[in-house]
Amino acid sequence: MDILVDTSVLIAVLTNEPIRPRLIELTTGAHLLAPASVPWEIGNAFSAMLKRKRATLEQIQQAWDAYQQIPMRFVPIDMGHALIIAAKYGIYAYDAYFITCALQHKSALITLDGGLREAARQAGVTILEVTP
Repeated sequence: MDILVDTSVLIAVLTNEPIRPRLIELTTGAHLLAPASVPWEIGNAFSAMLKRKRATLEQIQQAWDAYQQIPMRFVPIDMGHALIIAAKYGIYAYDAYFITCALQHKSALITLDGGLREAARQAGVTILEVTP
């Protein structure tokens, strides 16, 4: 089964959030997909953690190394379609990339982002529910 995994889920796993075991359980054995933009989003999230002093550079480097071990296939998206999705649902392009990718690959989406989850649901994307 293909599962589209968003940045919020990856960050939660990489930073050992309490929901981490459940996220790993839900995705174990699945083929993980993500838009090709995800590495940049992860880098941005990590730099924000550094800026806010929520993590040290050493912790971020360890998290980046762990991120690179996650077996994930990065897929291109149709930017024109993503912009239509962004306009239709009033969301940022980065969120629209996930919705577009899920629709293109007919895959379920796992996210901890409530706004993305709702827009994806409205767009007809199957949501993999995350409950502790």
